[in-house]
Amino acid sequence: MNLPRKFSPAAALVALFFVGCATFRSDLNGAYQDALRKNSDLAPISVVFLFTHIRQTLGYDAIPKVVGKTAMIRSFDDVFHDALRELGNLEKFSTFTEEASDVNHPERRLVRDSLIAQSDYTIKIRIVEERHFAASFFAGFTTTISATLLPAPYRQSYRMETEVYSREGKLVGTYHRQAYLTKWVELLLVFAYPFCPEDRKREEVLMALLHDTFRQIESERVLTAL
Repeated sequence: MNLPRKFSPAAALVALFFVGCATFRSDLNGAYQDALRKNSDLAPISVVFLFTHIRQTLGYDAIPKVVGKTAMIRSFDDVFHDALRELGNLEKFSTFTEEASDVNHPERRLVRDSLIAQSDYTIKIRIVEERHFAASFFAGFTTTISATLLPAPYRQSYRMETEVYSREGKLVGTYHRQAYLTKWVELLLVFAYPFCPEDRKREEVLMALLHDTFRQIESERVLTAL
């Protein structure tokens, strides 16, 4: 059988199908540096965790958009549950995840306020995923016109802002963490893909953000009995 000598668009599509990517994460900015101290001597307390998940494409979105927790990773509940081990005197807890539609649902806001009133502490956690539209556009343009022979980085920022409030509404602690994911797309990276998948690295970033923040809250003995 004679093979075609001319360039085949179908062959190019098949090649692109096998394009691989490798994703790498940065260290945490603002990571807790002191030694961890567990608080087994503190009286048990109750906490409500209020989550807000934000996504914004800078240069494209006019304002940050509130998204569901699974918009970042499907396993967020597992990541959060794992991080709870850092809080030694946590006896009872509840969670509430804000949605953009809450502005039209007073009943959900009443549920949130009721959880706050019943808890010793309220921990507000705002997780922001950001990327730059211009940088992503030019990275995609470069890899596309070169059929991925010229790899370009796609960078996303993950920022977590945490505030801890007492039952009386007093702010007793603030914490800021940030990390980055950089994804490279290129034909030869198909061999690296099984070892550097984007979903796994995103999960690692969120685990690091939550664990490190909770370690600092624990070490600073913020959640003392009221």
